[in-house]
Amino acid sequence: MQQKITSNRTVILLILGLLSAVGPFSIDMYLPAFQTIAKDFHTSVDQVQLSLSSFFIGIALGQLIYGPLLDKYGRKKPLLVGLLIYVLATVLCILTRDVEHLIAFRFLQALGSCAGMVASRAMIQDYYEPREAARVFSLLMLVIAISPILAPSAGAFLLNHLDWHYIFVSLLIIGLIILAATYFFLPESYLGRADFSLRPKAIISNFWEVFRNKTFLVYCLVGSIASSGLYAYLAGSSFVMQQHFGLTQSQYGLAFAFVASAMIVATQINRAILKRWTSIQISRIANIWQSAVAITMIVCLLTDTLHFPILLTLIFCYLLGHGFIFPNTSAMALSPFKALAGSASALLGCVQMGIGAITSGMVSVLHDGTPYPMVIVMSFTAISSLLIHFVSGRSIKGEGY
Repeated sequence: MQQKITSNRTVILLILGLLSAVGPFSIDMYLPAFQTIAKDFHTSVDQVQLSLSSFFIGIALGQLIYGPLLDKYGRKKPLLVGLLIYVLATVLCILTRDVEHLIAFRFLQALGSCAGMVASRAMIQDYYEPREAARVFSLLMLVIAISPILAPSAGAFLLNHLDWHYIFVSLLIIGLIILAATYFFLPESYLGRADFSLRPKAIISNFWEVFRNKTFLVYCLVGSIASSGLYAYLAGSSFVMQQHFGLTQSQYGLAFAFVASAMIVATQINRAILKRWTSIQISRIANIWQSAVAITMIVCLLTDTLHFPILLTLIFCYLLGHGFIFPNTSAMALSPFKALAGSASALLGCVQMGIGAITSGMVSVLHDGTPYPMVIVMSFTAISSLLIHFVSGRSIKGEGY
């Protein structure tokens, strides 16, 4: 099996990247359509934003389901089932005619897409040691980072020429392509354990074993809280850029692509500096950087100097920090696990998306017609992550990773 994996490394990494990106792409592509969907459904933008929150909740809960299944039945079978659910839910999103059903079907769509996120992380743990895993996570982040560049621009293009439903038609086609690639070209990396129990008590026991591991807990929280600032940005960016600063749908897509390119820059630098620095050292410095940027945003907002070019530059710098934090903390959080890689990956993803759902929901709840909710939530998550890293991280062994 390992020989086959080595000989097809590029194809496998590409498929793993696509599996990781299907969720983010499903988020980013319809962001420019919030106002159009709200108008079509005769509702408000903040109601449409709830379909984003329901997506995050679906991903968070769904990963807890797939984790044990990946450990018992291997990686591919649960993954293929999840992709089929994604395809079905996307069809339902195309056919929906009201915002309430859209919120529900986006939840179902998330339940399908999260299979790819859990399985790809578990497969990395099957193949690689922690330091190499951090480099592979950086490669996957490159694919993930491309989605915010392509997706909003593609969504805006479709809105300029077609109805918003065609955004979901495009997602359906993407889902079918990934399903076919996974079935035909992705080899199984772990055959599963027949003795792995799916009884609730056993599943909870396995999750608890993962959760009480101090390395997992600290770096899961550090990465998840820092990453949730990105979800706050996703929830608030459409309103802030299009309604507050007056950008058109096409301009919003270009602005979104610019700030998302920060993650591409970060992930490629991260791969290089991992040869000299550890994941812990890199993520600490990135935490400090992200918090400094967050404080600068607050100061500019309070002094009424947060003009659009300044905001765009600061968000670029903020996401630059995210591009270093996410791959390194993910690799560190999963490093203690092999046999429970599926459960560990699921719990990590659940916490990441659960906190993301909370922060994106807070942006909607605090919506007041200004950039304040988005900026405040982004700043709070960055500073909180930094504090956890420095207070709890010093007692963790494994500084060599």
